[in-house]
Amino acid sequence: MLLALSIIPQVLVVKWLAKHPKIVERYYSEGLYPFVSKLFRGVLGWLPFSFGDVVYGLGGCYIIWWFVTHRLRIVKDFKAWAVDVFCAVSLIYFAFHAFWGMNYYRLPLHDNLNLEANYTTEQLVVVTEKLIAASNNLHVKITHNDTVEVDVPYDKTQIFELIPKGYDNLKQVFPHLDYYPKSAKQSLFSYPLTYMGFSGYLNPLTNEAQVNGRIPMYKFPTTTAHEIAHQLGYAAENEANFIGFMAAAHNDDIFIKYCGYTFGLRFCLNEIYRRDTCLFDDVVADVNPGILKNYEASRAFWQAHENPLEPFFKLFYGNFLKANNQAKGMESYSYVVALLVNYLEGNPLSTYGSLAD
Repeated sequence: MLLALSIIPQVLVVKWLAKHPKIVERYYSEGLYPFVSKLFRGVLGWLPFSFGDVVYGLGGCYIIWWFVTHRLRIVKDFKAWAVDVFCAVSLIYFAFHAFWGMNYYRLPLHDNLNLEANYTTEQLVVVTEKLIAASNNLHVKITHNDTVEVDVPYDKTQIFELIPKGYDNLKQVFPHLDYYPKSAKQSLFSYPLTYMGFSGYLNPLTNEAQVNGRIPMYKFPTTTAHEIAHQLGYAAENEANFIGFMAAAHNDDIFIKYCGYTFGLRFCLNEIYRRDTCLFDDVVADVNPGILKNYEASRAFWQAHENPLEPFFKLFYGNFLKANNQAKGMESYSYVVALLVNYLEGNPLSTYGSLAD
């Protein structure tokens, strides 16, 4: 009974901490969490498969079995049945927040970087043009033809090895982004993830970065970098997108760098389109046709897997994000543009490597 009732003080503590991000930042995100994260990655990172997916699979089967075998208790002994359920909920709630979830309530990244939270359309266009120039440059260096889309020549294992090298370079700018030991893996649930509309996820109970193995290889590097950012404590989707962009942009490999720059560029182009479609037509005309073909291939992949259930999964996850301090839900991903514009405006792209010069 006490374990079941402990959910109440847990919720109250989390709600209180949510109003004190400086405490969360100092004592959890920069204190306890790095130790917990490295511990889990050290224990599970060496496994060639996703331990967390196995736990989810077995756990799901057990839950179904438990509800089926205990269904009669709902009528005969509802109190005992409810106590058992709330005991499980209490344990999961505690584990989620202790192992990762409190990062949702840390200080916003723009505060830590001393960046503005807003930006003008003029600032957006300036940064977008920088990203177009860098992306076009990388694209031509790879293809020697501005109309040909880029085919990333690596397999998933090679990408898992390459992405951390970008984080190693990024440490020169952000020393706290120390990614060791590694624990990024292809999800065992890649097929259902595809039809749910997700490229990957971070398992909060095992701290494994899970990447959907069915997504186009062009998207695999930035998805991996995004999930690693979650591992490093950046729970907000826009912040994980920004850190993922930075890690890919700082990579020495030209293909990874290309995926990173075009990843950031796409968010900026989408925001220009949202604000002014005529302006978008003018700006996108400067993007190499080959880059647009990469975008179209990615869009076509997701369009080919659309299904009636996908909106419900997106709705559920959107509400999950809203419940965890991301008021815009699924729209939180696109809020990376504010970080990109305000950071890149004052930091020339040439600092990210000679390939972007």
